[in-house]
Amino acid sequence: MTVEETMEKLTRPQIAWRIAQDIPEGAYVNLGIGAPELVANYLPPDREIVIHSENGILGMGPTPPEGEEDPDLINAGKRPVTLLPGGSYFHHTDSFAMIRGGHIDLCVLGAFQIAQNGDLANWATLDNTRPPGVGGAMDLAVGAKRVVVMTDHCTRDGQSKLLDVCTYPLTGLGVVDRVYTDLAVIAIEDERFVVREMVKGLSRDNLQAQTGAVLAFSDDCTEMKIAGGDAVG
Repeated sequence: MTVEETMEKLTRPQIAWRIAQDIPEGAYVNLGIGAPELVANYLPPDREIVIHSENGILGMGPTPPEGEEDPDLINAGKRPVTLLPGGSYFHHTDSFAMIRGGHIDLCVLGAFQIAQNGDLANWATLDNTRPPGVGGAMDLAVGAKRVVVMTDHCTRDGQSKLLDVCTYPLTGLGVVDRVYTDLAVIAIEDERFVVREMVKGLSRDNLQAQTGAVLAFSDDCTEMKIAGGDAVG
């Protein structure tokens, strides 16, 4: 059995857990619609992190247990959420003023493509059968102080999402700081992809073969951190 044959891609909850560990104390964070919403379920309990939703919530908590959903308490993706003590509601125009005014420390967005210079494409493809949906992504991409991406490394048909140049319509130019995939943690530095962590059993050559741009590897590149035990399924 080869080393690569023992490699296991991370699940979406595992990627969400990994992102959550890097969010600093006191940060105001927006979680994009879809998989990034999972990050709220894995925030370190010893840190005060305030989750923002562009439909007008500060202090959003994790997903409620099944059967305890409040139909009047939803996030921007129309999914049930909880509100932590001290949380608040407000008009969505005030919410976007927070984003556009630079008051969001970090946002986590999904992506169709990411370029090595940090360009982001996450609102439309070239497939006209799939209607585009930008939502608040463009505001967040340019308004948040830091932008990280949560995505699978490749599409379902095996095409890399990390490229020299995006071929889809852009959401923002040079906005991405870091990418968390099911294979690696990759920073964008000096307009190149720099690998910080890789999943266990994955070789550098294998990761490069699944990436549409030349990778650099940090001197301290390590095995990707994941939750222990049954913390993340």
